Amino acid sequence: MAASAVRSIDDLKHDDNVSPKSVSDEKIKFKDPLLTGLDKDSDDDGMESLDLEASAKSEEGSVSRSSSLIANFRLDDDYDGETRDLFIVVDDPEKHTSTLEAYITFRVTTKTSRPEFEGTEFSVRRRYNDFLWIRQRLEEKHPTHLVPPLPEKHSLKRLDRFSTEFLRVRQAALQKFLTRLADHPVLSFDKCFQIFLTAKAWEFQAHKKQGSGFLSRVSDSLHNMSASYMMKNRPPEFAVMHDYITLLSDKLGVMDRISQRVSKEQNDYMAELLEWGPCYTLWANSEDQLTGALLTMSKAVDECVKAVKDLIDDTDSRFAQPLKEYLLYSECIKTVLRRRDAIQNQYDMVVDELGKRKEEKENIKCSDQTYSIGAFLGKDPEDVKQQKHEKLEQQISDLIRQMESLNDKTVVANADLKADMERWHKHKQRDLRETFMCMADLQIAYYEKCLTIWENTIRTIQNKDHIQLPSTAALTENHDPSLP
Repeated sequence: MAASAVRSIDDLKHDDNVSPKSVSDEKIKFKDPLLTGLDKDSDDDGMESLDLEASAKSEEGSVSRSSSLIANFRLDDDYDGETRDLFIVVDDPEKHTSTLEAYITFRVTTKTSRPEFEGTEFSVRRRYNDFLWIRQRLEEKHPTHLVPPLPEKHSLKRLDRFSTEFLRVRQAALQKFLTRLADHPVLSFDKCFQIFLTAKAWEFQAHKKQGSGFLSRVSDSLHNMSASYMMKNRPPEFAVMHDYITLLSDKLGVMDRISQRVSKEQNDYMAELLEWGPCYTLWANSEDQLTGALLTMSKAVDECVKAVKDLIDDTDSRFAQPLKEYLLYSECIKTVLRRRDAIQNQYDMVVDELGKRKEEKENIKCSDQTYSIGAFLGKDPEDVKQQKHEKLEQQISDLIRQMESLNDKTVVANADLKADMERWHKHKQRDLRETFMCMADLQIAYYEKCLTIWENTIRTIQNKDHIQLPSTAALTENHDPSLP
């Protein structure tokens, strides 16, 4: 296939282009998988390169039985046949140290055939705050589109932010963020996004100074929130969407809290094992005839400690972090829904005001202006009536223009949100399935590893070379004659 050929270019692979299942969109639109279960340019000095590959853990020797099942398991979502024309790779984290701070930058490499770009390949370095800037700019310019979330700045508090493990998780999250932007049919063509991918350091800093300020964003946020509470007649489809996202957010929140408790219990268990292993070693120093067996037990416990640690780390990066990402995604969707509600609320207010003005105009036609303020000031009552009529005509005309403009904005906002939500649902179904299967695979691999450790321990202890049994002569020599 053409798509497979394109995906193979320079090993730049993306997993976000998937086709919908062969069922109607209406059936899967708000289907909940939790219910169904199926479902390098840089001007900085003092840089330190951090090689993630050199410290990556080898997993080839501990493949679980479920791996073959997952390898043969084909999801219902197949890749789209569309050819991609924008590839982005995030890699090569580097530590920068200045007088005031130390921070990490990542290399962002872009390959594209789009005519909007002045070349075909670009390489820049960006730090986390730069990713945060592009997301804020996209939200400001496309308020009714669903902009993917970024990982929280200190989402892995248990890790040092310069540690290899933290950088590996952060790099993967930033990669997913840019991949989703690159696959978006609107956001990927934004000029600010192009600048983010291509601009040199000094150019990019100049662009970052542009845009709305913090107070403006806070004001818009408060306005959208109040408009959402004032909404009287939200369309049923968006009411269902809001209820679904709220329910999904609650479920993911519960799962996240339970995952944290399980992680704490696993860390406590690992701490107990760390105290248990040395007990066998110390015991071996005083039991010459059981030294081999005791040292074997100590080694087994140490290997179990490593297995538990690997499980904790892998569960955090491959299960807990994806759950947190979709928790952030649900908040993003709620924010876009509030913006859509704000536009519709404005439209409804204009419609109500237009109705009042039309009613007032009808009342003017049959009203007597003899006792009006204008008449008391010496004006002809008919002239007063005509002036009020003309003023209302102008107000009605302005309100009609506002109503038409806001109606267009509402229609566009509805279409944008619907399209993004359909795409998000397909990605969510695939991502959550993979997350749940990964969790199951990690558990199976952990217990298989522990089972192998203890089976090998039994075989080793049973080996007579490792158990120093007392000889018959020694037993006879030490036998007490008074005993029968």
